[in-house]
Amino acid sequence: MTTQKIGFIGLGNMGAPMAHNLAEAGYDVVGFDTAGTTAEGVASAKSALEAVRDADFVITMLPNGAILRSVAADILEGMKQGAVLIDCSTVDVESARDVAEMAHAQGAGFVDAPVSGGVGGASAGTLTFMAGGTDNAFAGAAPLFEVMGQKAVHCGTAGAGQAAKICNNMILGATMIVTCEAFALADKLGLDRQKMFDVVSTSSGYSWSMNAYCPAPGIGPSSPADNGYAPGFAAELMLKDLGLSQQAAEAADADTPMGALARELYATFVEEEDGRGKDFSAMLPRLEGRSRQG
Repeated sequence: MTTQKIGFIGLGNMGAPMAHNLAEAGYDVVGFDTAGTTAEGVASAKSALEAVRDADFVITMLPNGAILRSVAADILEGMKQGAVLIDCSTVDVESARDVAEMAHAQGAGFVDAPVSGGVGGASAGTLTFMAGGTDNAFAGAAPLFEVMGQKAVHCGTAGAGQAAKICNNMILGATMIVTCEAFALADKLGLDRQKMFDVVSTSSGYSWSMNAYCPAPGIGPSSPADNGYAPGFAAELMLKDLGLSQQAAEAADADTPMGALARELYATFVEEEDGRGKDFSAMLPRLEGRSRQG
């Protein structure tokens, strides 16, 4: 059993089960969340600074880059020399790179390691980590990734993990929309949904959105569509990630018209319609009720 200590900041829907899995694996985990939430098997600290004291690793799971920067500024001076800060939030690339510089200035390592797999993956310990940072920092963090997930890919230097997550979710957002469009079109053409799935899932139109997370209830493996579109990955979180993709595209002068349109559609769905609080695959009932003119 390991005696390494981990400070875990951000015990929300994702962070709490991740911290729990580390504690179950024998790590000494001390957690803190501003909302006062806790995790089973995890000791509670009264502040973020208390949580990171004497920790070998500090893991953060936070809402956005601004909060990450603020938390990093608060805790880095309190971290011991040689400790590694692992940020599992999904934030903008520049925030990840700036926090990496802050960490190195304090003698700490840094890995940006956003995740894929949702709350279910966090609970089951089957997340995928997309990591950016030095070889040494990644090697140190690797045993923790093995506990919390099923795969960790070292994508490059600081910020590369966020870049990979942003690109992945831009693809996911766009493919989910067109998958929902295809089902809505199939309905109006009189094509049975199951027949469409049987064809597309084994043909050139197959995708994760179709095959593993089908937005049509009762079709394919169980998905949020079979639970009234209760969120496995909320539409507002997809909107956030698509916003990050367009922020990155603008900074890099990259032309991403499909990504931009996907962001616009999710913005309308979440901010002007009833998409907030629903799974991002609930784009299907939105589209099936609309005509070509809207």
